[in-house]
Amino acid sequence: MKLAVVGLQWGDEGKGKVVDYLAKDFDIDARFQGGTNAGHTVRHEDREVIFHQVPCGVLNKGVIGVVGAGCVFDPAIFFSELSNLKKINPKIEECIKISKYCHLIMPYHILIDKIREESKQGIGTTKKGIGPAYEDKYARVGLRVGDLFNQEFFKERLRANISRKNLMLMEIYHAEPLSDSEIFDKYMDYAKKLKPIVINDAAYLNDALTKGKNIIFEGAQGTLLDIDFGTYPYVTSSHTVSGSVGVGLGLPPFYVEQVLGVAKAYTTRVGFGPFPTESTEEFGKSLREIGKEYGATTGRPRRCGPFDAAIVKYAAQLNGVKEIVLTKFDVLSSFDKLKIAVGYTNAPAFDPFIADRLEPSYEEIPGFKKDISKIRDYDALPDEAKEYLKLIEHYTGLKIKYISVGPERNAVIRL
Repeated sequence: MKLAVVGLQWGDEGKGKVVDYLAKDFDIDARFQGGTNAGHTVRHEDREVIFHQVPCGVLNKGVIGVVGAGCVFDPAIFFSELSNLKKINPKIEECIKISKYCHLIMPYHILIDKIREESKQGIGTTKKGIGPAYEDKYARVGLRVGDLFNQEFFKERLRANISRKNLMLMEIYHAEPLSDSEIFDKYMDYAKKLKPIVINDAAYLNDALTKGKNIIFEGAQGTLLDIDFGTYPYVTSSHTVSGSVGVGLGLPPFYVEQVLGVAKAYTTRVGFGPFPTESTEEFGKSLREIGKEYGATTGRPRRCGPFDAAIVKYAAQLNGVKEIVLTKFDVLSSFDKLKIAVGYTNAPAFDPFIADRLEPSYEEIPGFKKDISKIRDYDALPDEAKEYLKLIEHYTGLKIKYISVGPERNAVIRL
């Protein structure tokens, strides 16, 4: 079985919980894009675990997590995350592999990202250096994980990069220059620690597939943040759609047998950019508080609003999704009335080029004033809850396969 899990909104759909739930049936969990800007929250037994760099399925016994070539990698955050995971599984390091092709996030990437975000150039990033790292990748001046093991090459390339970045920092941003010797020493220390777990992910995964291993492919951000098909320029710096799986992991595209979409039962967004169904009134504020809608990476409050069927339909088409997981359905149990955006009054479908001008058309139904967090059987749901689910299926054209009704791993209704 080879399954890709992708988000169908602006991220924060609950992909982490979904991957953690499904990963028990897989041998490998491979992440194909993104970096430490991911904030995937998983409830493991009695504790909350937030994944940034490490694939979310590794807390399942026997699962190997692979950080693929399409990702950008920050060793400092990785080792901090690893330290926390060791409190759960002291041998967790044996369960993680890092692609030698991953581009490194360097201190100058983070500094430049922060400076930009605090200026008029800001677009609402996580300030983790993701964009600048991908910029260097495509400018062909980046440093990769595999370069850490060629000291002379790494030192020469680092010195050249620092020289260019310092010129930018001092002349354009009026910031203090960075020391290439300090950075070199720090990254050589990372190299020693990383060496046992660095792999050629393309060879590793192709070999695993020929041996019949089951792989779940994990994305870091949602479809509406895709660099090409999202609400540009308020997007991430990589491809978040399922077509990126092969490129990000060095696999032929035919290895992806199925794509499962993840959508929240309402809509949220972090950062700037268009959001047609955003509610700044009481409904949106209540969703934020009840759903604890604050960014797992930055702590920023998420913008909230009703479910937008058109963006989910748009995202599903891009990814080849037929079935979805609907998450955080339990959050809606506190409202007298619920509404779904079924389309737009001024456009036949979602179009990112006019997303800031779209006027949603809503269908409203009675809410279900009942705690559903303990329900595990669809038939036990209130009739009003079932009606809401039917509306989503009708207006998206997708089948709901799983419903998440709480943060716990087993808080799932399977249809």
